[in-house]
This record gives sequence, structure tokens and C-alpha cells, in this order.
Amino acid sequence: MTSPRPHDLRISGGQVVSSFTGERFAADVLVRSDLISGVLPPGTPADAREHLDATGLLIAPGFVDAHMHIESSFLTPQTFAALTLARGTTTVLADPHEIVNVAGAAAMRWMIDAGATTAQTQLWGVPSCVPALEGLEHAGARLTADDIDEMLGWPGVIALGEVMDYRAVVGDDPRMREVVGVARRRGMILDGHCPNLSGADLSAYLATGVDSDHTKNRTEVVLEKARLGMLMMLQEKCLLPEVAQALLALPQLPPFCLVTDDLAADHILVHGHLDHIARVAVRAGLPAEAVLRALTWNPAQRLRLYDRGVVAPGKRADLVLLRGELAAFDPAVVLAGGRIVARDAVAVAETAGPGTSAAGTDALTDTVHVEPQDADGFRWRTDLPDGTHRFRALRLNPRDTYTEEDALDLPVRDGEVDWEGRATVVRVRNRYGRAGTVFAPLLGRTLTDGALATTYAHDSHNLVTLGTSRTAMAAAAREVVASGGGVAVAHGDRVVASLPLPVGGVMSPAPADETVRRSQAVRDALDAWGWDHLNPFMSVSTLTLAVSPSLKITDRSLVDVVRRAPVGPLADGA
Repeated sequence: MTSPRPHDLRISGGQVVSSFTGERFAADVLVRSDLISGVLPPGTPADAREHLDATGLLIAPGFVDAHMHIESSFLTPQTFAALTLARGTTTVLADPHEIVNVAGAAAMRWMIDAGATTAQTQLWGVPSCVPALEGLEHAGARLTADDIDEMLGWPGVIALGEVMDYRAVVGDDPRMREVVGVARRRGMILDGHCPNLSGADLSAYLATGVDSDHTKNRTEVVLEKARLGMLMMLQEKCLLPEVAQALLALPQLPPFCLVTDDLAADHILVHGHLDHIARVAVRAGLPAEAVLRALTWNPAQRLRLYDRGVVAPGKRADLVLLRGELAAFDPAVVLAGGRIVARDAVAVAETAGPGTSAAGTDALTDTVHVEPQDADGFRWRTDLPDGTHRFRALRLNPRDTYTEEDALDLPVRDGEVDWEGRATVVRVRNRYGRAGTVFAPLLGRTLTDGALATTYAHDSHNLVTLGTSRTAMAAAAREVVASGGGVAVAHGDRVVASLPLPVGGVMSPAPADETVRRSQAVRDALDAWGWDHLNPFMSVSTLTLAVSPSLKITDRSLVDVVRRAPVGPLADGA
């Protein structure tokens, strides 16, 4: 009789946490190649070539992020993998709509190829909205339904990326109907984006087959969506105690996922990735066992990855060994495909796979095409007559990316708005060699003399500059353009922090530690300037996200998101 083949690895001394039942039980976990080959009572005879002592640790499935954007970390797929595997994230569904809005299908092909070299499972959704809002902004690319249909057949692609132009879907816009239609015919996952959509509009949206939402909603809308079978994907800003209480008060806790959506590299290093979102969920009042399920089994089922999400024989050996109580979600050891990829939140060598993060980026550089940036370019010119006029303004809040319409009185003299010393303004300048410059006042911040400029600006990633003086705005914008894209902060006329992002103007090819250092410096400079926000990078970059309520700004106009229409610079009734 032939003796059984030895296992490659035996993990002993720990307690398995079941993402099915929430129970914890002592067991040895055996691994052969990239699969779990056994979950046995401790000490059960079984030969293994290597041994991993998990005494005092909890053995959980690897974390699965069902909705996120690698570009939001400012990292390439390789450096992103190394940073997030160390925090237990072994699988992601990435929607690369940032870089694809810049450089089209070639950018998506590069992302897929780069991700395939990593130890992390990186799967992909084809961006559904390139540009995000057809006719109201200019991006660097445009994808037709035929383009999307072809890309849905590429290796590693499993979904249609978030259908963010939800007003077009509800209104049965022909282009969005075709885009959603090609994905349905292919049997793809259809990801949604529809903040506070409710009632008949929500029904119309769901009827198209789009069946998830990761945006922030009022508590009653969260329940309405869950009631109709829409999978709620809760990111940090959604995890409020009142949302947790409302979900737990239901007769049955609905399936939900925890997702990161957009996290910068320095945030990930300091706070964590999905492990951080898990701790936020626990603090909001959700039970740790339900949180684990929302990190593992639920997203695996959503992504139709039936080979993971639970510690069980035959499943993929993506495992996170957690120290302390489950609620701490503190990764001690991470395995991906049966191989140890991280210890104590630090990636082991070769985690990112072969090659360098800069390989093949040549076609994605030199993408910022604007005139030299000087103070004269930040004169807000207008054909309004001399006098005081009431201008539409974007009002910010300190927690999320919702921007309300407000108004501000400003004088006009000799064809120019006299805003310096009176307001903070934002200017959007097309970066793809087109005409297109739009100004608006920004309210909700008390700032000293300074400015921020960035090409990381959802979703068309034009050159966005906001500030309190023309001199500071020019200084920040010059730094960004000279870097081939990125983020820069000026205090007065001096650039005090910058993050070069030469890959499409949205990612850095530098090592993760350098990107983290520069990202943190920008964050600190924003804080010193007075820019108070839970997620400062997103609060700036979504000023141009013309599908997210309620008033936004593009290179063509101010946009009323609810009406999906351009609006003039003057406030209603002015």
C-alpha cells in the first residue's frame, strides 16, 4: 500500500475561526502546494515537510477586498501587493478607472500584466464610465461598449467596474444601456455606485442587473437597498454606529462586505488595509465574527471565488494568522497560495513577484500637457459686468466627499473676478492638450496662504489647483507639471511637500517606502494649511467627480450631479 504524500506545511497550535459558524476550534491546518489539504484535530498523525507554530494565534481565511482602486494608494500593482499582503489582504477586485481614464485600454492591459506578477490574487473590473460623465468633462480616453465588451474577455477580468453614472442608467441613456448590456450578456459581475438612490429610481437601477453599492447612504437607504438584495459594501465612511445598529436590528443580518475603496499608501502603512476597516466596523458595533465573514466568505462569494473564504480542505491556502482577540484583526503571519508572504505586518522578500514596479510604464508617462503654470494663469476671467455678483460655490464637509451647492458674493472688475483675499478657489485645467479651464469658490475650510495642485482627480484626472492666492497656486501647479503629474502643497509661494506620480499622473513607480514618506509629507502639509478631513486626498480628488452629489466641477463646467447637467457660474437668482 502506497503511503500518502507528505504535506508541504503543517500549521499547529492555533485555533481555526470558522467564517461559516463563527466558532473557534483547535486544529492543525495542513497545506499541500497552494491548497489546504487537511484541517485535523491537534496531533493527528500526518507527515509535513515544514512546520509553522501558531500557538496562541487564530487561523482565519485571507481577506478579500471586493471593491477597491489600486491607483488610490498611489502605488503600482506590485508595490501595492507587498504593502497590503502584509496586512492580510490576499485577494482584490480592482477597478482601474483612474489610469484607464488617462490612457485607455493600454493602461488596463499594463495593470493586469503587472498584477499577474504578484503573490496577491489581483482580479479586475473593466471601467464602465470612461469618461465618468459623458459630455460634461474631457478625459484622456473614451471607452465604447464595443471596447468594454472586448476587454471583458481579457484574462483576470471578472466584472464590469462600478456603474457610477447611475443617473444615466436610471434615465435609460443609450450608451450606458449598451455598456451594461454587454456585461450582462457575458454573465459578468456588475458593480454599482449609487449614493442615496431610493424608491423607483433604485428599482430601475437594480432592474438592469447592477446589484451592489459601496457608497455612503443614509441609514434608511442602506436598509432599503439591503432589503431588495443589493449587496452593501461598507467602507470606512459608511461604518457609523447608527448603520451597524440598524443592520443588527433586522430579523436577519443581511450579507455585506467590508471594502477599502480608496486608501493612500501612508494610511495603509500606519493604520492598515482591510484589517483597519475591520477594526472600524467592530468599533461601530458589529460583532467580530460578522466582520470576519464580511472580509472573507461574503466577498469570495460575491466574486464567485468558491475556492476561498473559509479554512477548509480543498480551499486555497490563503490564510491570516491573527494575534490576540479576533476583534483586534492583528495579522502576525500571512500565507498566500500556501506560501508565507508576510510576518508582523512586513512583507517577506519577493512578495511582489519578479520585475520592478516601473517596468513597462513608458507608454503611461508624459501624459500632462498644459501651458507653463504662472500666476497669470490663475486670473479668473469673466465676461460679467463690473460689480458684485453671487457665484455658485462648492461647500465641503470634514468626513465624506459630498459637496453641497452654496454661494459667495465676489466683486468683478475689468473682466476679472477679484477673489484673492476674499475666498479659496478651485481651478480645473484640462491636461490633455484641450482648451478648458473652470473656476469656482470653495467653502467649508479656513486656510492660510497656500495651495494644493494635483493630477490625481477623479475621474478624468485633469490638473486641479485650489488655493488662497495666485502665487501659491502657480507654485504648486508648476511642481506637479514638472513631475509629470502628482500632488504638491505650497505654503505661500514655497512648495513644502510633493508626491510625484509620473505613471499616468496617478501612480508612483518608486518603492513603497518612498511613496509612503512623500504621501505622509503631503498629508502633514495639508493639515498645517488647515485642510481638515477624514480622508484629505479623497476630499480633494473628488471635487471633480461629477457623478457624486451634489455640485462638482470639471474642465468644462460646474455640474449639478442630481440633474446630470452643467450649470453656470452664477448662483440661482443672482
